[in-house]
Amino acid sequence: MSSRGGSDQQSQRRITRTQTAGNLGESIFDSEVVPSSLVEIAPILRVANEIESDNPRVAYLCRFYAFEKAHRLDPTSSGRGVRQFKTALLQRLERENDPTLMGRVKKSDAREMQSFYQHYYKKYIQALQNAADKADRARLTKAYQTANVLFEVLKAVNMTQSVEVDPQILEAHDKVAKKTEIYVPYNILPLDPDSANQAIMRYPEIQAAVLALRNTRGLPWPKDYKKKKDDEDILDWLQAMFGFQKDNVANQREHLILLLANVHIRQFPKPDQQPKLDDRALTEVMKKLFKNYRKWCKYLDRQSSLWLPTIQQEVQQRKLLYMGLYLLIWGEAANLRFMPECLCYIYHHMAFELYGMLAGNVSPMTGENVKPAYGGEEEAFLRKVVSPIYEVIAKEAERSKRGSKHSQWRNYDDLNEYFWSVDCFRLGWPMRADADFFCLPFDQLQFVKNGDNRPAGKERWMGKINFVEIRSFWHVFRSFDRMWSFFILCLQVMIIVAWNGSGQPSSIFNSDVFKKSLTVFITAAILKLGQAVLDVILSWKARRSMSSHVKLRYILKVVSAAAWVIVLPVTYAYSWDNPPGFAQTIKSWFSQSSSSPSLFILAVVVYLSPNMLAAILFLFPFIRRFLERSNYRIVMLMMWWSQPRLYVGRGMHESTFSLFKYTMFWVLLIITKLAFSYYVEIKPLVGPTKAIMNVKIRNFQWHEFFPRAKDNLGVVIALWAPIILVYFMDTQIWYAIFSTLFGGIYGAFRRLGEIRTLGMLRSRFQSLPGAFNACLIPLEKTEQTKKKGLKATLSRNFAEISPNKEKEAARFAQLWNKIITSFREEDLINNREMGLLLVPYWADRDLDLIQWPPFLLASKIPIALDMAKDSNGKDRELKKRIQTDNYMYCAVRECYASFRNIIKFLVQGAREKEVIDYIFSEVDRHIEAGDLITEYRMSALPGLSEHFVKLIKYLLDNKQEDRDQVVILFQDMLEVMTRDIMMEDHISSLVDSIHGGSGHEGMTPLDQQYQLFASSGAIKFPIHPVTEAWKEKINRLDLLLTVKESAMDVPSNLDARRRISFFSNSLFMNMPTAPKVRNMFSFSVLTPYYTEDVLFSLHDLEVENEDGVSILFYLQKIFPDEWSNFLERVKCRNEEEFRMKLQKEEELKGPKELEEELRLWASYRGQTLTKTVRGMMYYRKALELQAFLDMAHDEDLMEGYKAVELNMEDNSKGERSLWAQCQAVTDMKFTYVVSCQQYGIHKRSGDTRAQDILKLLTTYPSLRVAYVDEVEEPSKERPKKINQKVYYSALVKAALPKSSNSSDPVQILDQVIYKIKLPGPAILGEGKPENQNHAIIFTRGEGLQTIDMNQDNYMEEALKMRNLLQEFLEEHGVRPPTILGLREHIFTGSVSSLAWFMSNQETSFVTIGQRLLANPLKVRFHYGHPDVFDRLFHLTRGGVSKASKNINLSEDIFGGFNSTLREGNVTHHEYIQVGKGRDVGLNQISMFEAKIANGNGEQTLSRDIYRLGHRFDFFRMLSCYFTTVGFYFSTLITVLTVYVFLYGRLYLVLSGLEEGLITQKAIRDNKPLQVALASQSFVQIGFLMALPMLMEIGLERGFRTALSDFILMQLQLAPVFFTFSLGTKTHYYGRTLLHGGAKYRPTGRGFVVFHAKFAENYRLYSRSHFVKGMEMMLLLLVYQIFGHSYRGSVAYIFITVSMWFMVGTWLFAPFLFNPSGFEWQKIVDDWTDWNKWISNRGGIGVPPEKSWESWWEEEQEHLKYSGKRGTIAEIVLALRFFIYQYGLVYHLHIAEKTKSFLVSLWHIMAGDLLNIVRDEDCFCWTEKIQCKFPAHVSVNQGTYIPNFCVHSGHLDCTSPYDCSRHHSLHSCLHAYWLGVASDCSSVQTYGSSSWLLGIS
Repeated sequence: MSSRGGSDQQSQRRITRTQTAGNLGESIFDSEVVPSSLVEIAPILRVANEIESDNPRVAYLCRFYAFEKAHRLDPTSSGRGVRQFKTALLQRLERENDPTLMGRVKKSDAREMQSFYQHYYKKYIQALQNAADKADRARLTKAYQTANVLFEVLKAVNMTQSVEVDPQILEAHDKVAKKTEIYVPYNILPLDPDSANQAIMRYPEIQAAVLALRNTRGLPWPKDYKKKKDDEDILDWLQAMFGFQKDNVANQREHLILLLANVHIRQFPKPDQQPKLDDRALTEVMKKLFKNYRKWCKYLDRQSSLWLPTIQQEVQQRKLLYMGLYLLIWGEAANLRFMPECLCYIYHHMAFELYGMLAGNVSPMTGENVKPAYGGEEEAFLRKVVSPIYEVIAKEAERSKRGSKHSQWRNYDDLNEYFWSVDCFRLGWPMRADADFFCLPFDQLQFVKNGDNRPAGKERWMGKINFVEIRSFWHVFRSFDRMWSFFILCLQVMIIVAWNGSGQPSSIFNSDVFKKSLTVFITAAILKLGQAVLDVILSWKARRSMSSHVKLRYILKVVSAAAWVIVLPVTYAYSWDNPPGFAQTIKSWFSQSSSSPSLFILAVVVYLSPNMLAAILFLFPFIRRFLERSNYRIVMLMMWWSQPRLYVGRGMHESTFSLFKYTMFWVLLIITKLAFSYYVEIKPLVGPTKAIMNVKIRNFQWHEFFPRAKDNLGVVIALWAPIILVYFMDTQIWYAIFSTLFGGIYGAFRRLGEIRTLGMLRSRFQSLPGAFNACLIPLEKTEQTKKKGLKATLSRNFAEISPNKEKEAARFAQLWNKIITSFREEDLINNREMGLLLVPYWADRDLDLIQWPPFLLASKIPIALDMAKDSNGKDRELKKRIQTDNYMYCAVRECYASFRNIIKFLVQGAREKEVIDYIFSEVDRHIEAGDLITEYRMSALPGLSEHFVKLIKYLLDNKQEDRDQVVILFQDMLEVMTRDIMMEDHISSLVDSIHGGSGHEGMTPLDQQYQLFASSGAIKFPIHPVTEAWKEKINRLDLLLTVKESAMDVPSNLDARRRISFFSNSLFMNMPTAPKVRNMFSFSVLTPYYTEDVLFSLHDLEVENEDGVSILFYLQKIFPDEWSNFLERVKCRNEEEFRMKLQKEEELKGPKELEEELRLWASYRGQTLTKTVRGMMYYRKALELQAFLDMAHDEDLMEGYKAVELNMEDNSKGERSLWAQCQAVTDMKFTYVVSCQQYGIHKRSGDTRAQDILKLLTTYPSLRVAYVDEVEEPSKERPKKINQKVYYSALVKAALPKSSNSSDPVQILDQVIYKIKLPGPAILGEGKPENQNHAIIFTRGEGLQTIDMNQDNYMEEALKMRNLLQEFLEEHGVRPPTILGLREHIFTGSVSSLAWFMSNQETSFVTIGQRLLANPLKVRFHYGHPDVFDRLFHLTRGGVSKASKNINLSEDIFGGFNSTLREGNVTHHEYIQVGKGRDVGLNQISMFEAKIANGNGEQTLSRDIYRLGHRFDFFRMLSCYFTTVGFYFSTLITVLTVYVFLYGRLYLVLSGLEEGLITQKAIRDNKPLQVALASQSFVQIGFLMALPMLMEIGLERGFRTALSDFILMQLQLAPVFFTFSLGTKTHYYGRTLLHGGAKYRPTGRGFVVFHAKFAENYRLYSRSHFVKGMEMMLLLLVYQIFGHSYRGSVAYIFITVSMWFMVGTWLFAPFLFNPSGFEWQKIVDDWTDWNKWISNRGGIGVPPEKSWESWWEEEQEHLKYSGKRGTIAEIVLALRFFIYQYGLVYHLHIAEKTKSFLVSLWHIMAGDLLNIVRDEDCFCWTEKIQCKFPAHVSVNQGTYIPNFCVHSGHLDCTSPYDCSRHHSLHSCLHAYWLGVASDCSSVQTYGSSSWLLGIS
């Protein structure tokens, strides 16, 4: 099989290669692989392919015509690939001419064409004339298009041969041409006149919206406008007046109709028969659509352009015009959609023009009626309005791609915020080309020579607006200054209290201590000044766009802060009689007058007055909301000082109750944190610090840097620095603890984990049907609504469904069975398990009882039989024993009832019926009387059961030849019943009398004897026809009677168990009641896709890696049960049989169904687009089923949904049929768009991904694919030889849906629905949000679910979507929800141990983490892609994500930031979940972590975080910090703590201070330091992740499971993984803040079944882990070596164990987690490969994977764009090496006892000398130094090498350069630097050790 896969792939590769080369062979020649400049001939080639089997000659003529047309379109073949295409087509035509000519029927080609045209017209068009069905309508549309093409070819052929066209054909063509114009491809609504009978068009709400739009009465059409059709509407008028694109109009027409119809039907659940659009529906949509626009007008103090007429009849039309205009602008705005206020500006002017035209205003200039400034011709709006603004965005974005700093180009936010100022109206309308908005940065301007030779317009570039993103760690302080000030002031107070007096907190009330504590106000003033100065510095580059009042505010802030910095210290100094040192110094500067404490108190009160006001407003959030939203000038003046007035970030405050909840959370947390810090970290360190300060050290082991420093200040700093860092970091640890506790409590209240095992499910299954009907079935009017409140939250019970409630039971059966069959389709269960889990589809009305799934009743009947057989007591006792197990009681009753029904159904003879009826009536009588056991002998019951089981088997087979056996079985059963059980004489005599006929004594003649059941009509067997209901009944009875073992393990698949348990549990959680499908919120799902796997190919699955492992083999081992279930589904007993069938399929060259099934099975277990699409299309299946349950009459309901599905083809023929209505209402409510950005390119290049996407389109006819189409068109301005690229947003669907009964071969083709021209390339910023943005115009509805390409969905979860969407109407605080958050299940956890760690980590975040963020903390944002957006809210506010390059790298969370800042509300709901895949290998995970860390680095710099940090109240700001960038900053501090500790210790040990102070307790046994390092190690080993993880697993799966999982994770080296990932986060977060370099890192999302080479690991981890690990290892070694003589090893180990663990992890984790990482042969191969990579020269075009030099250049690239701050920071950080380099010089005794600072200075000078004097001869060893020390900048780049890098005399000469002659020179230089040049040879002694110690 694998070899076949290999050959397939080779041929496939060959195909792809020839296509790109342009030599298209006939075998793969396809109508889709057409150059973009020849796109017009694609329909002709499609027709040729379609008709080839019918008439090869006509197909040849079509291709010939296509060739001629191609030549006309591009005569010079200037387009890309055109020449090759023409050549290939010509070659094919030459080959096919003679064979097709021989097969021609008519005498000439013209006659042949005419004959075929007539044949096609009759067969395909006349036959489908009255197409009511949707599928037939699609075929008819296609037939008209084909006929049109055929006529075009026919005309050309006839013209060539000078033959006139037959009049009949001309007449037919006229009809075809008219119909072709009408029958255009449509998306959801067929709006042509002929489609009025389509099911969806018959809904009154659709008709009402269409009629309202077609009201064009009174609209002034242009004079030259030609009305094309009778059904023109308002949007056609807007197109004619403003010049919108035709397809944009068509798209927004459908959008608006569906929007209005869906809102209308919710207002009127039962509409009148006369369709009229309700004004309330219009008002609701208009309110949502224009809320942002009205707010913008109010903010800028402008009158809105939404004027409504006084005449009531015109109001509706005017509202529709306003809405239509906005949607048309939005639909064509392209990248401008990211700039919502820019759209407001455009709309403001165009709506004003619209009003002027409708009011009949006259232009004072021309005297004519006003006309739009831009309008009239086609594409006017795109060319004149969108394109100029787009050009500005494109040119600014171009700068970002060249590595410019954020401050040097304007991103989307900057350009949008230009429209937040009244100055934007200077832009004018029509827009002035010379406006400052259009002025570009000076390096992009055309240089116009002025008098002073300066570029014109340089000074007019607007620059950044409102905010500047500058790379600096200061942003962390600036954005969250209140938090840092609070912690600094608390620290100050704690140190003062601990330092003075008893150290007890109560000592603060001591007057001296209290007075000293008051210095916090001085500190606060200094911090305020720092903040004010920082604001000025970081906002400097936005000064040009700043208004004067903002500049004034900045200046006054600095001045006032500086004034307070002077006033407070001075007044404080005068508050003392005998001031301490600091206050005395200040007092000495002024007069020494008497103290005046009241003056300082007064100053403090005045200083605190704004804070007091803020505190009062904090307690009353509604007042704060009013003040912030207010546009009154007096209020604006009041608010001006507290915060600059901005369009966003106003009125974000929550309700008082929400405020109370999150305030209490943080008050408790802060109290705990401060108490811990004080008692454990600060107070115990004060005493030892005082002792150290009193010790005098005079004998240093090196030159002391700070000889005048008193009190051993260096030691104090080294001791306190790690403690201070941990003090600032450990709030994150306390947050993890508190969030775990609170999240767990919240989860328990939400009823999570109530049903977590199959046992729990069984115990509550009886209330499950009630839960199904309460949650998933809409309430009838008579039913009561749900109870609310605490009691309802704590206990939620559902009544059991009584047997007489047939409808409820039937609904439950339909829903439950749909879930179970989806499990079977996904191969989670096998056929037997499916049978055991299913409830009967067809309710048996003869059974007056609930039929439970057989898995609950399994083994109950055999047990009951044994109980009955052995029972010698009374009926009551047996009945009591059976009734104790309710399921057994149900099973017994059902089996008896089914037994009776089947026997009565089978027995047809009159005499037989008499006997049977009598027997059953007797049994029933005894059951009622309660004396069955006493009257009948039960011991024979098992025998009767055995006979009945045999009968069941015969009924299952249903064969004619078994009839005689069935007769005998009936006679046996009768005998057992009458002789062994009943033992009654009269029944025996009755049977005998029937057998004997007359009853006379003596022998009865044979022909007169009557044998019961033996006559021909006595029993009905075999059964004809066999209905599905009958089969189901027999199968169920067979399972009940024959399954002996308990079905406790059904289903056995763990995923099936998890899903069924979670789903059942979720029904007992609080969720809104489901509305009817027709009344629900409509929604869309949008998935962005780039170039990931769509469907695994057979070659992908079977190709083996170097270890002989293929993906298929890997999947079979991971999912063994699902593989077995798959084999059973495709009817193969084992894998060998499957492979044989696959081979046979290959040989037959037919449809490869089995191969397709295999590819699908594997793809559904990967992270492919196919998996995502299948999951999302469950929404449609769920809605169709729910629509059926809503609309079905009792008879249909009892017959079941399966019956409707089975008769789907027949049902859909009538558009009024139930199935057609179900589909129509689902179309109205659900749309799925996959944005396959590159689909057009893939299709034209023959890429298999395009074919796979086409397969998805045909499998799911309602799926839509949007893509950016790049088309080459001849330029109108340039010479004709040059083509220009034009870009379109296109939407396609499958040309024809799959049909099971069509005999004609159908091509798998797509069909373009809309094609909207773009102003240029769609991708200007980050790829994914731009991809979403171009496709969002094709989505529909009020909700929008954003789903990523690595997600999945489940049938059972899709059933709850109606409930979720109702949350938009529920109360969730002061604002309605704008984003509904969902939980995710990570489905990749089973793939590897790393995947499991990642899965658990992610699961805890998306459950317990986000649960707490949403409530009570109120800071949940948008983190991933199952969230559902309020679509209208977000499409008017910039979309669902942000797209500026780099800064919006984590695009999703910015969607959440944007929503919150614009007064949105993000909630979280845990009763519904979707699947999500995560990365599964270490390298993939590291790249993902790097991307997230990069993203958080960019977030730290962003305006969104700054605004949230300043606009939230204090406690919500804390929540925001610790759940976004604070987490990453804390991890950075964690690693920084280790560095600070180690370098501090190094300073102590090398300087000799530690040895001198070893007697001091603070040095010898420092408990606070041990606690601080323990806190650090908590973070390091993943404690922050593990705590919530444990709580969530415990909550949902039991705490015993949580504990065992935790232990197993430790055994699988989870701490190693978390410690390693800490390094990744720290490195990339820190580097992004300092230097940038953030970028999207594709991880591939594949299975890791291969060994990663060492060179690859080195490239990935060298900078982030290896170098840092080596540095820490050397620090630890030096600390140990030089301190061992006076220090015990136990204390050393105890205090450094976590650091050694970090070192080991960072150096060796990539090998531990690498498949085959320790296999010897792999190690040898890796070493060879690494040597080759390290020695390869770089250069232009050499990728980093091939050469170390190229990799180095790429790795250092971010430094090119690093600013001065980044460069200085890098230099300062590099100076840390000087500490131990300097100390080692003395400790190695090579400085000849001198402690002069000059010794080390010589080192630095020699290093500089090395750089200056290096020449070409030295290139070899400088190159080698570079190789050895990749931690520093390349020697060749002319920057410094750290001095210790050249200590070694041992140079590696493995490179091709000759290094030998440099050895002696190098050694002598080395000796010279050390001051012992007289003895060059002595250097060799120290060479190796100094070399070792030099590495970093």
